[in-house]
Amino acid sequence: MSDISIQPEAWKETIARVRAQIGEVIVGQQEVVEQMLWCIFAGGHALLEGIPGLGKTMLVRTIADSLDLSFSRIQFTPDLMPSDITGTQVLSFGNQGVTGMTFQSGPIFSSIVLADEINRATPKTQSALLEAMQEQTVTIGNDTHVLPKPFFVLATQNPLENEGTYPLPEAQLDRFLLKILVPYPNADELKEIVRRTTSSHVSVANKQATGAELIEIQQGAKEVLVAEEVLDYAVKLLMMTHPEESSAPEDVRKYVRFGSGPRGIQSIISTGKVRAICQGRMHLSTGDIHAVAIPALRHRLFLNFEAQARGISTDHIVQEILNRLEGTA
Repeated sequence: MSDISIQPEAWKETIARVRAQIGEVIVGQQEVVEQMLWCIFAGGHALLEGIPGLGKTMLVRTIADSLDLSFSRIQFTPDLMPSDITGTQVLSFGNQGVTGMTFQSGPIFSSIVLADEINRATPKTQSALLEAMQEQTVTIGNDTHVLPKPFFVLATQNPLENEGTYPLPEAQLDRFLLKILVPYPNADELKEIVRRTTSSHVSVANKQATGAELIEIQQGAKEVLVAEEVLDYAVKLLMMTHPEESSAPEDVRKYVRFGSGPRGIQSIISTGKVRAICQGRMHLSTGDIHAVAIPALRHRLFLNFEAQARGISTDHIVQEILNRLEGTA
């Protein structure tokens, strides 16, 4: 047990203020916002998928403003080089003509980094970003530079276009704590979007928390209690994503090539703990596991050709597993 002061009600209130402030700028998308907050307060990275124009960039910037964190945006293109992200050594001239090499940091040195349309960059450039995500450091030459804390990569990708894109390999997708789908707004939300974006008034998020408070909640989430039977429940859920398991539902055995690895259950538990804090609790429940399972696992199941031909999604598979668990609980 760490020496952190346990303050679930204060943490709940802080997250609620951030959520409400985001709602002052972003129209609708409550589920997306909630999942983004789970991810950030759990200390992980998120992959947002949705068609253009749904406000993904504005959402990320609004979160940065609400938390008073430094923000940078990297527009991924096929000609983007790794040094455009990480930075590079440049020749500098000192006194009396003395020359030397100075490190010029890239946009990765921000607390929140928006990797816009990450699947448009080449694998070499994608790998430079994903290495920073995993190690929290950047190595240039013989020098290692530590990234700021807290540090998050919030990446976006467009599911409609395949021309000129480089889909993220499965092993790299696994680095994202959650994959969040951004849906199209309904009619009422569309009207409100038009009102907000075509008037002279521009909504800007005000600071509702600091980086220090964010880190405190991240540490506090690690203290959320996980009962043995709840952990067993989560393990059973993960094991049922593997087609060779006897307890796996029929759809898993029929449509899944490979189930989730260990990062899947780590994601479920860590984001589930944050959801518990959002409700003022310091214990994990099976309800938390159900709520976070789909965004935590949708990018960690690999379907076979038959599933793709039939239009079966990983969301459908995870929901089938959850239904089976409910029936056997």
